[in-house]
Amino acid sequence: MNILIADDDPVSRLLVERFLAGWGYNVVSAADGNAANQALMADDTPRLAVLDWMMPGFTGPELCREVRKRVGRPYTYVLLVTSREGKEDVISGLNAGADDYLTKPVNPEELHARLRVGVRIIELEDKLLAAQKVLQHRATHDELTGLLNRAAIVELLRRELARAPREKSCCGVLLADLDNFKTVNDTYGHGAGDEVLREAAARLTAAVREYDAVGRYGGEEFLVVLPGCDAAALRVRAEHVLTDFRDRLFVAGGESLRVTLSIGASSSADWPESDPDALVRSADGSLYRAKREGRDRAEVAMREEAQEGEVHVVIFK
Repeated sequence: MNILIADDDPVSRLLVERFLAGWGYNVVSAADGNAANQALMADDTPRLAVLDWMMPGFTGPELCREVRKRVGRPYTYVLLVTSREGKEDVISGLNAGADDYLTKPVNPEELHARLRVGVRIIELEDKLLAAQKVLQHRATHDELTGLLNRAAIVELLRRELARAPREKSCCGVLLADLDNFKTVNDTYGHGAGDEVLREAAARLTAAVREYDAVGRYGGEEFLVVLPGCDAAALRVRAEHVLTDFRDRLFVAGGESLRVTLSIGASSSADWPESDPDALVRSADGSLYRAKREGRDRAEVAMREEAQEGEVHVVIFK
């Protein structure tokens, strides 16, 4: 683990450096507060810091305050070293953001013990952050496919629809549903059905741009959010997806299967007043028509000089 030692006294600094290196730490050395601040602000900032109270440039307490201002950075455990022994000074250092303190001259065994406490705290924080990321991922992603879940993809669509008018742009959606998926489950089993869902998710993800998003909207239904896509762009993207599903067989349950899907599409360019629910509803209406007209096809919902509430649907295979 990297550790910073900051002390303007070269003899004291060299002595502590030797102790730290002997205990297996990767030592970063600073001869004044300014150099220490640069090290603490770096991307690979040390997770442990031993700071002298009085130094040219930033003092130890000032460095503590700077470190605690950082947001979204790994925690740095700070040990403040001082010749001051008054309670007021100790309280002042801890209030500045130090985690612990030592008085000079530094006792090596005490320094080693206090640093081990710091390492345990850092390791505990890292475990908690890792667990938090896992929980956050589970809360926003579908366990089977790894895609965003329904709530997360709808929230992302909401943000894109709010952003589009500010950028004088639009946002399109594809609502895709696997055709005859029940037959796959009934014929080959639910394990094979799960394999088909995972492969469908992978193909949809590969078919979109890096800044597009794919979510599992329902059982075998997927919602794709495509910023900047009007009806013409949606047609191209949907046809690309349909062709990929038609041209490549799925392998599930040890069998090669032909799996197709039907797509309903809608763009906020044609439905400027739409919220996420309204845009998805218009795509869902097109999806229903695609199913009714024979499946393995896509339809785009459009409104062009129509009467209020009337929808023109452009059909393509």
